[in-house]
Amino acid sequence: MPGILAVAEQRNGKLRTVSGEVVSAARSLADALQTEVEAALLGPPAIREAAPELGRFGAARVHVGVHDAFEQYSPDGFGGTLADLIRAGDYHTVLFPASALGKDLAPRVAARLDVPLAADATALDIESGELIITRPILAGRVFARLTLEAAPRLVSVRPNVFLPVERPATANVVPLAIAGSPEQWRVVVRETAAAAAGQVDVAEATIIVSGGRGMKGPENWHLLEALRDAIGTGAALGASRAVVDQGWRPHAEQVGQTGKTVSPKLYFAVAISGAMQHLAGMRSAGTIVAINKDPDAPIFKVADYGLVGDVAEVLPRLTAEIRKARGI
Repeated sequence: MPGILAVAEQRNGKLRTVSGEVVSAARSLADALQTEVEAALLGPPAIREAAPELGRFGAARVHVGVHDAFEQYSPDGFGGTLADLIRAGDYHTVLFPASALGKDLAPRVAARLDVPLAADATALDIESGELIITRPILAGRVFARLTLEAAPRLVSVRPNVFLPVERPATANVVPLAIAGSPEQWRVVVRETAAAAAGQVDVAEATIIVSGGRGMKGPENWHLLEALRDAIGTGAALGASRAVVDQGWRPHAEQVGQTGKTVSPKLYFAVAISGAMQHLAGMRSAGTIVAINKDPDAPIFKVADYGLVGDVAEVLPRLTAEIRKARGI
């Protein structure tokens, strides 16, 4: 039976959270098909030490491609290397994370292989030996179930949807030949803009304080920052698309279908109306707290707790109570 290949992701030589998610998703498919999971990991030489960790999530073999030029993501280098691996192997399905990197990489690999790609999957099932892919369409208003008439089946999976499941296992690490050389690669990433030191990536935060257009302007964002700081470690700032489009906050903080999909334990939706595009990115949060002066705002339909009031009055009081409860 053809195997399942999971494309893992690293940053600065360390595995990202999405790597455990995509390998675990591959493991669940492999169990249903009674086959094995392989993983591919590309990056600088330092990733050799991180590669065996993928065995904890179910990878029996990890193909590791290292190159000094892979300190930064290389669209041509990564795409060509993975396409060569997939052509040479025997894979039923290849899974990519639908991260910022994966959204660029997966279509490039699909184009090289001349096969279709199902992007942003939220569920994967095996029915009568066929892969059934569930993905949102129409800004999350509808979920489509589809199959791919191609081999292998290329799918990217939405971050923070598939739970990483650890298993006591070790992986066999094998070297992966790099396709071409930096002189042949036409697209070069010169720099990656990282979040400021000490800031938590909104996609990996356990608590998110997210603001919308109802904040009225970037000059009021200090209210959200104060709430985040009162909550402490693990909290991050988020923003709606309207806020990012107006230039109030960076795109890295955007939550929603065209931003980042998040799944924190606690999500504060502050002055956010609750448009479908935004809900598509945060609906899976453990607990949702909505703060809005409009009692009929759609966000209250999905919220576990709701506060109706002016954020200029509510946020300082809420922040003060949290600081008091934490003794700070």
